[in-house]
Amino acid sequence: MGQTPQLLEDLLLAPAPSGYEGPASDVWRRAASFATLSTDALGSSVARIGVEGAAPLLAVVGHIDEIGLVITHVDEKGFLYFAPIGGWDAQILIGQRVQVQSKAGAVLGVVGRKPIHLLKEEQRKKVVELRDMHIDIGAADEEDALERVRVGDPVVIAADPVLLAGGRLISRSLDNRIGAYVALEALRRVHERGGFEGRMAAVAAVQEEIGSKGAATTAFSLEPDLALAVDVAHATDAPGVEEKELGRHPLGSGPVIGRGSTLSPRIFELLFETAERLDAPHSVEASGRATWTDADAIQISRAGIPAGLISIPLRYMHSPVEMVDLADVEATIELVAAFAAALEPGLDLSR
Repeated sequence: MGQTPQLLEDLLLAPAPSGYEGPASDVWRRAASFATLSTDALGSSVARIGVEGAAPLLAVVGHIDEIGLVITHVDEKGFLYFAPIGGWDAQILIGQRVQVQSKAGAVLGVVGRKPIHLLKEEQRKKVVELRDMHIDIGAADEEDALERVRVGDPVVIAADPVLLAGGRLISRSLDNRIGAYVALEALRRVHERGGFEGRMAAVAAVQEEIGSKGAATTAFSLEPDLALAVDVAHATDAPGVEEKELGRHPLGSGPVIGRGSTLSPRIFELLFETAERLDAPHSVEASGRATWTDADAIQISRAGIPAGLISIPLRYMHSPVEMVDLADVEATIELVAAFAAALEPGLDLSR
């Protein structure tokens, strides 16, 4: 692919850690104007197509939040201290430029720590912890800092998307702005192609990185007959990643179809058959106990909702340089759209 799709670019540029998803949700909702749109109290968004009462109702769920930080304290010198939103490798944060999302707008800063020159020998050998770091926004003192930021303001790394050679895209928040993008684009294609007899809903779920809260509440209220979670999987072609532990899912190998204890066996077979019919590249990822995605929350909603999982291979997860192949993104959209279009009334998803 020659360039990053504009909607995906806009979603990636929006700062939206868990619980503070508003900027990204606004972008997604504007792009969903072709469908019937609704939101809930947590901030999840649902775009629907199809005739009311038609069956089956398929929900395609991508979480729109990202990992981030939250300001917990401002000291007398104007330095900001923070806690994580979601799971961080603390080493990644050292020396990063960040944006504090204040009431008045973005406030730029940097993550600092004691310089290595001043660390004692035993300190240099230790893994740095979040409590050893601070954010410097250039404030003169506490009063100056508090004129620009407040305790509770969210923070994201300042890392705009960049398209590399060969259609490889790097950015923060690909996990999982990419899933919300795929869900909406698959819905759009089904809508534009016509002939769809059931109902379909694209969901931009909030708060996945802190416990799949948005997926749980939306699955309960929406009551789909079946659901697909769209997320990311560890690409296994990066150094140090073991195929024998994760399977073989290199960049460029297409969508990863989930198969496991918490996933519907029938949905897996339908996804696999659809990929084979399309002659589309794909791989299979097995899970024994949980997928650690929104699919886990969806499948135990109400009396149980049959759930499937499609993931996109991604390198350097939970970092400012997450990387995907745009060809995999396109292939995933096509697989989801084809899967939806092939669904028929009376589909038996019982185990």
